[in-house]
Amino acid sequence: MDTLPRPQRIAIATHPRLPATQTFAQELAETLQTSVATVCTGSLNDVGLRQRVKDGEFDILIALGGDGTMLRAAHLCAPLQVPILGINLGHLGFLIQVARDDWQQAITDLLAGRYWLEARLMLRVEMHRTGELQGVWHALNEVVIARGQHVHPIQLTAIVDDLPLTSYTADGLIAATPTGSTAYALAAGGPILPPELRNMLLVPIAPHLTVDRAVVLSEGSSVAIRTHSDNAILSVDGQMPIGLAEDDVITIRTGEYSALFIRFGDRGYFYRNLMQHINPQLPPGVRP
Repeated sequence: MDTLPRPQRIAIATHPRLPATQTFAQELAETLQTSVATVCTGSLNDVGLRQRVKDGEFDILIALGGDGTMLRAAHLCAPLQVPILGINLGHLGFLIQVARDDWQQAITDLLAGRYWLEARLMLRVEMHRTGELQGVWHALNEVVIARGQHVHPIQLTAIVDDLPLTSYTADGLIAATPTGSTAYALAAGGPILPPELRNMLLVPIAPHLTVDRAVVLSEGSSVAIRTHSDNAILSVDGQMPIGLAEDDVITIRTGEYSALFIRFGDRGYFYRNLMQHINPQLPPGVRP
């Protein structure tokens, strides 16, 4: 593994509602102060910290929390190509390689340049109504079009690369990245994709008398999803849902940038991390 640049300007971002991450951030900052030029700590909701990241003041950002924290950090850092190092102080940690007890070794390796960068696909999401663009978002995990307040399923049509794919009658449809294949898409019965792929995954949610299988699209494909119900909502990476009207069109394609995660050791970490979550009774290092 080649030695990468040793970061000298480091932002430490904490979960806004987990006080334990703030205490940990101070300990981490004290450790780093003697080795780097700049260390700044703050909540991911801190306007000042976010602006300094956007102004290009940091080489990397260390995110303290769980997968939700990593998602928020990615939305902030990916457009600027600022790499993110996650330290798991949360519950799941599918996106995080470094456990709380391992942070000191990770920091030692980081400051020595013994790490590599993993680029994770992000999706660009556009919503159109009567031909007019209503909004643009980016997703690291998934785009979900689902039923709203009413219990009955919704009707959707999917068009891939300008060619009709199929229609769905279901509780919803998930368009997921490989990162998102271990999130909502996994719970809906979709396959697990390795993170280095750049394919989109379509997974129906509780389909009724319609296509009930996940579909992996070719790299670079785009999908347009048209709603045929007035009881649908759009949610991007679990953010606040947006109400959809009948005949709204959601277009999803590969984004302009990727999220960059700092990783250590060999590239098989993903499968080891995955198996420890799926088989939590296994002790660390024991293969299933």
